[in-house]
Amino acid sequence: METQNYKVDFFAGILLIIGLFVGASVAYAVGQGLSALLADDIRETAWYQALAYLITFVTPILFFDFFVVRKDGAKLGFDFSTKPLRVYLLIFPMMFGMMLIADYTTQLIPTTGDLLGPLYKLYTEEFAKLLKSPVAMIIMTVILAPILEEILFRGIIMKGMINNGTKPLLAIALSAFIFGVVHFNPWQFAGALLLGLVLGLVYYKTKSLLMSILLHAFNNLISAMLMLYSDSETFSQLFGISNEILLIMGIVIFIIPFYFFAIKKNIIYKD
Repeated sequence: METQNYKVDFFAGILLIIGLFVGASVAYAVGQGLSALLADDIRETAWYQALAYLITFVTPILFFDFFVVRKDGAKLGFDFSTKPLRVYLLIFPMMFGMMLIADYTTQLIPTTGDLLGPLYKLYTEEFAKLLKSPVAMIIMTVILAPILEEILFRGIIMKGMINNGTKPLLAIALSAFIFGVVHFNPWQFAGALLLGLVLGLVYYKTKSLLMSILLHAFNNLISAMLMLYSDSETFSQLFGISNEILLIMGIVIFIIPFYFFAIKKNIIYKD
């Protein structure tokens, strides 16, 4: 079989949504079954959350591979090639700058009120479950999430939209928006949307999914370390600076490597 220039159209989009719901349903059933078998509710454990996450996100990828790609005798494949050192020296500072901007933006969203208050409480409780098992948390957030989410949102959705004729900038923006929505809460939506723009740009420019996976893992690792080993909830608290200074720092750190990576024409992305 040869690798196909697969396309993401309306049918493929519906298929991916169905795959997510099927995956989540299977994960729930597995949790129910294991809890009954072990005579203990494992659904509150971090290890089950990691397993449920794996099942939920692998399922739509498999659905797309089987029902869209392989039906034409092709196979789902991605470029995981490494890049010259100069590329890494640009994309990691660019990502960190956007992390600071995303942190500032997230702090603008209220965490109290009749609607957002209970939702924020649920959001923090879910993360508290993960914090009970640092190993499971690292496996889920730093290994599984970057690989599976980049395959799904950049490797399949963004690339598939471009293959289907969507303009690259629109495909990057749409995939970032969907990436944010799938996090199912306004605080992660804001951060995921902004960071998704960087991940999409890097994947489009380098054509290597490894680059966006590494950046995604970098972001999640920093976030995990803050939650596990710091009393600070934000970068402004960690650095002891105001939110406004944090925003300015983020813009400066982001915009310089962004110029050389995305705008300046003499950057070479391949050896």
